[in-house]
Amino acid sequence: MIDNYLLEELVAFSEHKTLAAAAEYLNVTQPTLTRGMQKIENELQVTLFNRQKNRIILTDVGKVAAIEAKKVLASNQNFIQTVRNYAENTNTINISSTIPGPIIVVNSLKLTNANIDSSLIKPDNIEQLLNSYKFDLIFSTNEIFSDSVESRYLGREKLAVRIDKFHPLASQKTVTFKELRGLSFLVANDIGTWKDIIQDYIPKAKFLYQENLAALSELTQYSSFPVFRTNLSSIRINDDKNDGRRLIPISDEEATVEVYACYLKNNRHDLQVIFDKVSEIFSKNLPN
Repeated sequence: MIDNYLLEELVAFSEHKTLAAAAEYLNVTQPTLTRGMQKIENELQVTLFNRQKNRIILTDVGKVAAIEAKKVLASNQNFIQTVRNYAENTNTINISSTIPGPIIVVNSLKLTNANIDSSLIKPDNIEQLLNSYKFDLIFSTNEIFSDSVESRYLGREKLAVRIDKFHPLASQKTVTFKELRGLSFLVANDIGTWKDIIQDYIPKAKFLYQENLAALSELTQYSSFPVFRTNLSSIRINDDKNDGRRLIPISDEEATVEVYACYLKNNRHDLQVIFDKVSEIFSKNLPN
């Protein structure tokens, strides 16, 4: 078994090219690094270095060894992080999402045993984050089924727009993305797939993205820019009635997404109560 520090020294030399640079990076002396490189050669029983008068370089075997050493170090770190994540999560349900609506729903449940991360994650990272025990439950607009992960349908989230009551569109029962052409909107920055949808389907629109939700709320109150809402956002936002706008559902098919709970199969039983509560809220807040 080769010690991690020897692998780290090999990788450092491979990346920094000289003894002096590698030793400085590792915060060790050159003689210490030289002894370490000799030791790893002895343990592997192969020649990793071509030692010349004033220079030392990796052999082809050494280059392969450095590549593999880097993989081992990454694997070891992943092992440590996975175990720590599992230990930390034993008594807590860690929840995240790829869109904000489900986070609003689960926050409304006031769960005492849940840690809810409001920072949205990328859909491509769901399986890795579940399998490494970073999260126990992730809400997504995509179904995922694999050897370890499965999904449960929860309901639909539908986009609407709150538009100034004096705007010509405010008299309509519904609007289309095309009818919103050229308007400027106040929008929260972190909205997941909704950002792609509004940018792709509303022609020539301008989106005034806001990182700070408090600033967004204040701008909404003191301006007439249209803002987006969904059938789920009303659970949290209570000050819309006096903002001088009317809520108009967007009728395009692309304005509706299906929401799924993604989780490890062996956690299904532990999450059942949350599934039932979230599904009930979805059913009480059906899109128009």
